[in-house]
Amino acid sequence: MRTDCGCGCGGDATSTSAFVRPRFFAGQLLTEDDLSLLVEYTTAKRRLHNRSLYGPGVICGLGVSCDPCGGGTVAVHPGHALDCAGNDIVVPCTERVDVRALVRDRRISALGVDCEEDCDDDGGRRYGLYVRYQESPVEPVAPYATEEPCPSPGCEPSRIQEGFRFVVGCDDFEDHRHNPGTRLLASIGDLARADRARIRDRRLGMYVDALLVASLGTGRTFRFDAADARRYATAFAWLRANAGGEGPPPPPTAREMTEHVRALAAAVARFDTYDPAGREQLARDYPDLATAREARGVLGTACERLRGADMEAVWPDPLRRTIAHAVVTETAARVVPEGGDPDAPLEVRMLAQGTPLGHALRVEFRADIGLIREWLLGRLDQAADLADCALRTEVAAVDVPPLLPPPPQDSTEKATVVEVQQIAEAAAALGTAVSRFLTDAACATLNPPCGDSADTDVLLAHLELDGCDVVRVCSATREQVLPGGSAYGEWLPKLYRLRELAERVCCGPLPAYQKPTLPSEGPVARPYAEGLLGDWPRTGDLEEMLSLLLTPAPGETPPKALHEQVYTTPSEVTDSMQELARLRTQVSDLTAALEGLRAQMSSAQTQVTHLAEQLPERLGPRLADLEGAPDEGADQTPDEAAGQAEEPAKPPQPPAKRARAPRTRKSGETP
Repeated sequence: MRTDCGCGCGGDATSTSAFVRPRFFAGQLLTEDDLSLLVEYTTAKRRLHNRSLYGPGVICGLGVSCDPCGGGTVAVHPGHALDCAGNDIVVPCTERVDVRALVRDRRISALGVDCEEDCDDDGGRRYGLYVRYQESPVEPVAPYATEEPCPSPGCEPSRIQEGFRFVVGCDDFEDHRHNPGTRLLASIGDLARADRARIRDRRLGMYVDALLVASLGTGRTFRFDAADARRYATAFAWLRANAGGEGPPPPPTAREMTEHVRALAAAVARFDTYDPAGREQLARDYPDLATAREARGVLGTACERLRGADMEAVWPDPLRRTIAHAVVTETAARVVPEGGDPDAPLEVRMLAQGTPLGHALRVEFRADIGLIREWLLGRLDQAADLADCALRTEVAAVDVPPLLPPPPQDSTEKATVVEVQQIAEAAAALGTAVSRFLTDAACATLNPPCGDSADTDVLLAHLELDGCDVVRVCSATREQVLPGGSAYGEWLPKLYRLRELAERVCCGPLPAYQKPTLPSEGPVARPYAEGLLGDWPRTGDLEEMLSLLLTPAPGETPPKALHEQVYTTPSEVTDSMQELARLRTQVSDLTAALEGLRAQMSSAQTQVTHLAEQLPERLGPRLADLEGAPDEGADQTPDEAAGQAEEPAKPPQPPAKRARAPRTRKSGETP
């Protein structure tokens, strides 16, 4: 079988075929090359079928038992096995195998290196008993004289006898069974780093729509309906009964209180997006809103108590902890004051959707976007069987917002529309890219790889020796050839469900983010973000497919984890990157301020030009007099003007001083 493959760039193969069989015809001169090619062709095809369709392992028989006479000998019963090269190993009758001799041969061939102790030492030793395929040339015959210039001297073997031999080795045999989860881990890399990127993508995904809607509708009203009224009444009743008290609440109460604060703040924020007439109408439609002022006070009390709580104990997960902190700080700044915060329309509309956006959360979102993009590019660079050909280019083209330094504690700095839109667009693009990458990686696991192993020994049993005597034989964990191949035999129970999921996930249209749209007029209908601080379950066909691949069934070989070298960025580099991020932010602020000044100067120049065009002509001389540049040639004849032009220019004279008016002396004043 050929292995020198070409590039296959055109429609036809660029290299010769892997298999070539002879063709016979009348009058053909047959040589040993023709007949040998026929044997090689049939043998290679049979080995290929054995290797690809069945895989290595024991097909039947080949049981190993203790020898009746004891000692260091075992009995191997008749049977049939296949090795990794596809060779048939047939043991026709029971063989008595001297394990002591095999251990001695192994020690000699390894220059004295053994698995553990010497044979004469006390203690148990474990070996693996293997059977190995071997060929022996037999039945030599003397060839007839030929016209070859250098004929072979002596006899030539006329047959190849297929046989076997037994060997022992260390007990850490190579497991050829293939778990598709291993291939999935090879695509997504270290599972902990992958989960770190995926959970941050999940949090961003819960905010993307809210960010875009809030940035597009900063001046729009967000609809308050019956569901919001029920949420308002439930949260207000709970907080009015539990928000008071001394000291910070215990962790379970603090978690429940935070959820009710978020729900009540969202309802009040929606109420604040209406104009005064709209609020009066809402109060008539939903009488519970008459207590809105009291609700703001209850929210203020709850926020003060939550500020004193141990946030790390209440929210062990740092991702949810930042959201909970944003709930408290944004509620206290945007909802608790009477009338809300009209100067922060974007933050108020984020609260109205149940997705508070604080300064610290925006800084984390920027870092999360960079982390997800870096993880995706790293995995795509190492992907060997990528099927989504345009994915890497699209990920590299995502505009990632620059990092920002950590903000001060309880900072309520407002966000800009441009910043929020940039975060939302980058998060939406990377969220779609993560889904596409995971889909591509999961679907690639359904294509079984070809076996490639240089170890052609087939394990028959595990042997435990005491000194030089065999005391225990175990054949239960050796590889067995099953329908569909030993590589996938243990995976067959999952195969049908995975194929069903693959039909819906793998070959459908690529997932794309659907940007939310706002109605041209009227209130904006937006759902409340349920479960933002609770568990974030992973649902859907893709998540079920990943779970099937990565969760081993009882008795199944677990996926082999990929061990990657993790590079840690030195603290000096991290500090420099943070300082660079701060400088970039300052440069951006200065650039924005300069552009604002340029716009103001341009507007002022336009106004001056417009006013000059509107001045009457008779005001021109008067304006010139006021500016200190009188128009002296306005009343002169052309001849007088020409005569004055010939006179040499006089140096400019200072303006004449104004004469002081005489002052009347007062009585008694001396002159």
